[in-house]
Formats: sequence, C-alpha cells, structure tokens
Amino acid sequence: MKYILAIDQGTTSSRAVIYDENMKIVAAGQEAFPQHFPEADWVEHDLEELWSSVENSIRAAILGVKDSSFSPSKIVAIGITNQRETFGLWERKNSRPVGRAVVWQCRRSAKICEKLRKSAVAKQIVAKTGLVIDPYFSGTKLKWLLENKEGLQKRAASGDLAFGTIDTFLIWRLTGGRSHVTDVSNASRTLLMDLQKQEWSEFLLKALAIPEVLLPKILSSDGDFGVTQGLGILPDGIPIRAVLGDQQAALFGQGCFSPGEAKLTYGTGAFLLINTGEKIKRSKNGLSTVAWKVRNRSVYALEGSVFVAGAAVQWLRDQLGLIEKSSEIEALARSVEDSDGVFFIPALSGLGSPHWKPEAKGLLGGLSRRSSRGHIARACLEGIAFSVGDLFAGMLVDAGLKLRRLKVDGGAAMNLLLLENQANILQTSIQRPVDIESTARGAASLAALAVGIFDDEKDLLDKNPVAVEVRPQIKVAEARGLLKAWERRVAALISGAY
Repeated sequence: MKYILAIDQGTTSSRAVIYDENMKIVAAGQEAFPQHFPEADWVEHDLEELWSSVENSIRAAILGVKDSSFSPSKIVAIGITNQRETFGLWERKNSRPVGRAVVWQCRRSAKICEKLRKSAVAKQIVAKTGLVIDPYFSGTKLKWLLENKEGLQKRAASGDLAFGTIDTFLIWRLTGGRSHVTDVSNASRTLLMDLQKQEWSEFLLKALAIPEVLLPKILSSDGDFGVTQGLGILPDGIPIRAVLGDQQAALFGQGCFSPGEAKLTYGTGAFLLINTGEKIKRSKNGLSTVAWKVRNRSVYALEGSVFVAGAAVQWLRDQLGLIEKSSEIEALARSVEDSDGVFFIPALSGLGSPHWKPEAKGLLGGLSRRSSRGHIARACLEGIAFSVGDLFAGMLVDAGLKLRRLKVDGGAAMNLLLLENQANILQTSIQRPVDIESTARGAASLAALAVGIFDDEKDLLDKNPVAVEVRPQIKVAEARGLLKAWERRVAALISGAY
C-alpha cells in the first residue's frame, strides 16, 4: 500500500491527513495556533508557531495510523495546500523569520491601495493580474513592510531575505532550505504575477518597488518542489509533488475539472470558484485567477470572496457569548421560525466581492424588544448565505455559464440550515460530499496523480461521492425579492446611511 501525506495549512489551524492509494483517509492530525492583532485591522501569525503546528499535526497523523504495517517510509508523495495571500519573510542563511507573517485578513496597506487605485498604472495592474487593488492580496502589504520596517528594503534588494506565501515557507522548512519555490495558484494571488504569462511581472514589481531577488521560482502545481530533508518527523527523500492554494485545492478535490463546474468553501471566509477552462475570463464581479497548471495545461477560474463566513459564527461565540461551540448555532437558529426582521451584514473584515470596500464595518440591525438569541443566530446564517448570493449571479454572467449545481465543503457545510438558505437564495442544487475537507483531498489527489497512482483526473471523480443534496424550497421571484432587499441594505451601509 502506498500513502500520500496532505498538509493543509489554514488561517487558524494546521492539519495533516494521510490517504491510502484509494484516496481513503487513514489518519489525521490537527493543531490550532495563535492569532496576533498588534493594531486595529492588523492580523499576524508567528511563523515558528505556525511551523510547530504543522510538525505536531504530521506527528499526530503518523501516530494515528492503526495499520501496523504502515511506516512513514511508505509515504510516496506530499501535497501542500495553504491559506494563500498570507506571507512571511525569513533569512536565507539560517531560515529565521524576519518578524511575523502578514495574514490575508490584514488591512494595513489600505492607504497604499487607495493611492494605487488613483494612479496612472491602476488599470494595468488589474489587467495584468486579474485581481483588484485591495489589501487582501500580498503585494501591497509586502510594499508596506519594506517601506516601514527599518533596513528591510536594503536587505531584500541584497538577496539576504526570502519572501514566500505559506506554501513557500513550508517547502523551505520541509526541504531544509533547499527549495525556494511556489506554484502558479499561489503566485496568482500576490498581485505580482502576470496572469497570462504566469511569471513575475517586471512592470508589477516596479510599480510596487519590490526586488525580484526576494521572490521564489514559480512552478506548475504538479511540479517537483523538492524532497524532505533533515526532519525528525519524516524520512529524507519524500517528494513534494503538489502545491495548490486552499481554494484551488478545494476545486480540484471536489472534482470540478470541467468549465462551468463550481464549488463554495465555507471556512473563515466563503470562497466561490467557477472553473472557466483554459481561457482567462474577465469579471466585474469577481476575480480572474489560475485554478491550476497540471501536465503543462493551465486551467483558470473566476473567484468571489466573502471575507467573513465561519468567522461570523466565531464572533457570536467568542465576542457575544451567544453560543459555547460553533456547532450549536444551527439548533439555536432553528429555535425560531424566521429572523423576525433581524439582519446581519458580516463585514467584520470589510466587504469582499463584488464590492471591495475594505473600510466597511459589520452591521446587526432590525432589532426590536422581542429579538432573541435565536433571531440573531438565524440572521447570522442568512447573512452568510446572502453575502454569497450577492456575488454569485454577476460572476455567472461574466463567465457566460449557467450552473446546475454547486458543490460545498468546509466546516460550516455541515450546517444544514445554512445550506437550505443558500439553495433558496441561489436557486440551485447544493451538493455536499462525504469528505468535506476538500482542500486536503485536492492536494493529496494531485500528488497521487503526479506520482502515477492515477492516470487521469477522471480516475478521481468517484473517490468522494455526494452525501447530501439540498434543493431550493422557494420560488425564483421570492428569492430575487429577498436578494434585492439584501442588496439595498448593503448599498445603504456602503453609502453611510446606517
């Protein structure tokens, strides 16, 4: 039996999952790590804490394998999937991090973005990257670091430092500092890569004053990323053969291999990706991005991002104390028949697609004397579903596609009331697979494909069957009316009417 190790490095925790050659989960380990908030709207990770969580997750997964014939030497490949726009800097000579990693949720470069949006190069930046100019992406926050941390710009230009999104950092550590590489899906989220050429753009680097010597080499998603070296938890020589950003990995793990197929991941945020095939589709409502490059064939996608989804439930739990566990929200929301006029716009980290308003704040409204914990909980789930609905229709128009179904994954996909709301608002069938951790599955599936366990992507399609299907329970006209009311509230929030 051959085994694949998937490392799934997320915003709040790291996971390691071991699959056998039939893509069945053998064991898994997971460990959370701290978030750091040094200033308002700043979010950081300590790279050593993050790396420790990855090591401990791998160790727990290996110890969790019940088959006595298993040994780590039977792991034939590693696949990595990761939070994408988060990045760090470290010293090449000793691998020591330079400060903390800057997380995708961090908004510190908002003023830089505002200035760039008004500049003469704004349209060219958008055209070359397929993205919008927003603090969400790595490039402007890297520019902020180089400008605001003493000595960093000089050290970066000298070649002393290495930059990397989290995949790059993990590969560096796994290979003992021998590989400084990334894949196209992660590179496409930095605001530094030319989407068409799939290489670092001289124009973009100049616009943001970032030296190219700082950056990793861009490889295909199924490239040769190096082999393990000098680790106590894994033997030397295991090849790293798959790297995908978390949302692209979920698209791959859900088997969305054909144009028009789509998946929605409910994680800290909510991320909708639509496979658009081998041609770049431009969108006014979402983003153009690389889905993956496999066997020298590039596949593109449109992506829409809701910055806060599962994080809204965490907010109700941690800040308001309405629930003790996130899993309790569905029962609380079902304790009332409807939200009774209560509504919640979950813009706790600004508004993502299609509005891109980083300065927006969350809003809980429509409260009355009879408003209860249940009404607020229900409004929270509805707010997540409406936020997704806000970007969905426009993205489909831009893609020139019609969806027959939407595949969902992530922790909040276990919330059936959320899926019911989503099916009603989108007026499409919602399918949840048996294994909802599609990010890890996508990385493992691609690694298995890369080392020849599978001959073709089609061989992966029956490895994770549908477990639950939810269909719309309201008519199209009612759904449109609900979404229009939501859009009016969001417009009022943006305009400052609230």
